[in-house]
Amino acid sequence: MRTAAMLAALSVVTVMTTAHAAQPGYPDKPIRLIIGSAPGSGPDIISRVMSERLYKAWGQRVVVDARPGAAGVISADLALQSPPDGYTWMMLTSQLLVATSVFPNVKFNLAKDFASVALIGSTPFVLVVNPQVQAKSVAELIQLAKKEPGQLRYGSAGTGASEHLCGLMFTQLTGTRMLHVPYKGVPQALGDTVAKEVHMTYGVVAAAMPMITAGRVRALGVTSRKRSSMLPDVPSISETVPGYDLFGWYSIVAPKGTPAAVLEKVSAEVVKAVKEPEFIEQLKGLGIEIVGLPRAELDTFRREQTTRIQGLVKSAGADLK
Repeated sequence: MRTAAMLAALSVVTVMTTAHAAQPGYPDKPIRLIIGSAPGSGPDIISRVMSERLYKAWGQRVVVDARPGAAGVISADLALQSPPDGYTWMMLTSQLLVATSVFPNVKFNLAKDFASVALIGSTPFVLVVNPQVQAKSVAELIQLAKKEPGQLRYGSAGTGASEHLCGLMFTQLTGTRMLHVPYKGVPQALGDTVAKEVHMTYGVVAAAMPMITAGRVRALGVTSRKRSSMLPDVPSISETVPGYDLFGWYSIVAPKGTPAAVLEKVSAEVVKAVKEPEFIEQLKGLGIEIVGLPRAELDTFRREQTTRIQGLVKSAGADLK
């Protein structure tokens, strides 16, 4: 009888464990998606459009919780305070990966503490100059920079920001010297480029487009290997500078320990949602190239990007201080 009771108890535990792992009713309550950017930003818009698509599929809300600050570090700290039950997600962007590579004294490890869910898409930065700068192409800018070493100034969203790395990669690969001027955000850097307080800056395509269209700045090149659909006539910097490739990206992750079955279910639904024509159409104005990759492929992507960014940061050394 004792053996039978033990077997019965073991059976109950096995059923309960399996049920917890699979969570067949998931999601049965709202999900929290924490983002490290301000309301109205690219990540915020992407998250809200995606939330609408997932609500139609699941009948449960994905509540976007914007916690801007420290390049996304605040959002990661907050996400890790939540139980890994599948009801807390975080948007992991290139910005946060860069920040953790530049400023290593953070309390978490992106690779160890967050499980991949899905890669949503990517967006290039664009190098723009004040119209009075005597360079109408990347090649001419390189010539100008070599003629006047250390005299050209470029703005960014701050020391160690993605835009700063864009500038560092450019100077490293072209053998030029330029003065970096950090700002609190890209809008300020773009504004000072128009005012010629700095000669140029890098910004995501969507942010720079209004000024490019109005002729207030001149676009010389995009930072990704492929040209942007929003700027088809603007060449990739890599067409002049072989090996140049840096871009922003957006993904969904969850705290490590989240049940694998839940991660798989969310991954499949997010990939499906972002590839729907309506989703793509709604984000057209952000200049995002929809990728839609599942968990395993996001794992690979994250490893590749980490190696690439950390290598760039290491080679930059004192330039990032």
